[in-house]
Parts: sequence; C-alpha cells; structure tokens
Amino acid sequence: MKLYQIDSFTSQLFSGNPAAVCFVYDTWPSDELMQNIAMENNLSETAFVLRSGIDMHIRWFTPTAEIGLCGHGTLAAAHALFAHEGAQEKELVFECGRGILKVAYEGDLLTLDFPGDNVYEIDFQPQLDCFQFTPKEVWRGTEEYILVFESEAQVKTAVCDLAKAARIDLSGIIITAASSQLGVDFVSRYFTPKYGIAEDPVTGSAHTLLVPYWQKIMGKDSFRALQISERGGELFCRAEGDRVKIGGRAVTYSIGEILL
Repeated sequence: MKLYQIDSFTSQLFSGNPAAVCFVYDTWPSDELMQNIAMENNLSETAFVLRSGIDMHIRWFTPTAEIGLCGHGTLAAAHALFAHEGAQEKELVFECGRGILKVAYEGDLLTLDFPGDNVYEIDFQPQLDCFQFTPKEVWRGTEEYILVFESEAQVKTAVCDLAKAARIDLSGIIITAASSQLGVDFVSRYFTPKYGIAEDPVTGSAHTLLVPYWQKIMGKDSFRALQISERGGELFCRAEGDRVKIGGRAVTYSIGEILL
C-alpha cells in the first residue's frame, strides 16, 4: 500500500500537522486493518482514500478511533494526489460520511470546501473546567466545544487537564481568542485526548466551527488564523453560505510503502 506523509497547513517541513495518506482501490480494507495502520503510523490522523473509477471516498483514523471529519488529512490527500499521483482535475471531490468535500488550488493555496458547523452559545459546564483560565464564553458545535478566552496569551499558555478533557461528552475542545499581537484575526488550539490526541497541531475541521463563530462576532466573512500549538499552522478561511473554505499549504515529508 502506497504511503505518503505530508505536513499540512505549512510551507516548511517539521511544522504544521503531519498526516499519513494511504491509497486503496475498488474496496475498503477492513476497519481493523485501517485502525492498525493508523496506530502504527502514530500520527494524529491517517487518511485512507478509496479510488473506484472516477469516484473518490475518504476516511480518517486517529491512533485509537475513526473520526467523522479531518481537515489536515484531506489537505494532505489532495496534496499527494496533485503532487505525486498525477491528478489533473481543477477540483478534487471526495465523498465521506459528512457529505461532499472539495479541494482546489487558489493560487498557491489548497482550499478545502467543507460544510460549516452549527454553533450556539451554552452555559459553562463543570465538565469543561479543564484549563487554568475560565472562558468568557462557551459555544457548542456538532462534535466540539469552543471555549473563548480573553486573550491570545491565555490561549498560548493554557494547560489542559487531559484526564478531565478525555471524559467530556463530545469529541474535543477548541480554545480561541481574537488576536492583537500576531497580525491575524484569531488564534486557536485543539484538544481531543479521548481519541488519543493530547493536542492536535493544526485542525482544519475545527475551523468549520471557528469561522461561523468569529463571523458572528466580527461581522465579516474572511479570516486569517493561526493555530498556536508547538508546531503551529496558518489557515486562510472564509464563510460562503453554509460552507467554509479553508486554505493552506502542504509539503511532502516522505513517500513509502506499507508491506502487508
């Protein structure tokens, strides 16, 4: 099985979010095999792309479980297709459990076209008391909570109680704040220890919640964002109706084969 490792949402190796991409043909391998490959890769996500005729389907696995949506894994898959697999289409179309995902070049950016999430404000819950700072707002999406902090300094220095965060009822926690120092619109970090990822370096799918939230707050549609994890990553986002466009760059780290 062909295996690519791609650093997503960066133009420099050893930054952004590394993802593995595996291409399979005609039929899916067993879930057990895909989960074992993701565990062996030990990256935040391994993307599997099924190519059947002209159709492409995509699934994503963390080291411990399959997940419903992954931005950086999709970006990595598109980069591998364009850079190494001879894709000639102007726009790649993937089918997944959440619907249709599209990826196309806009200048030097690969831009994801994802469904936006429905986010709404809720009261603070004791299960979300996972950081040394108390958020000023709490919002909820389909699979994640958003904790809005007072400053980007709080987002940068926040320490997550991973044991407590692993027990929340949704998949993960996004923390965010408007930016005043870094020359972008907002910053964020993402934690999902219940799926084997203490902190995800750069999370494209989190921006399907963050863009609708900041659109409500800032009253505009286009954003430049930084995920300020240790590796860090840059995202260029905009809201278009009920869709969210998420642009980024990617670089190839390695190409290999899995021997099964």
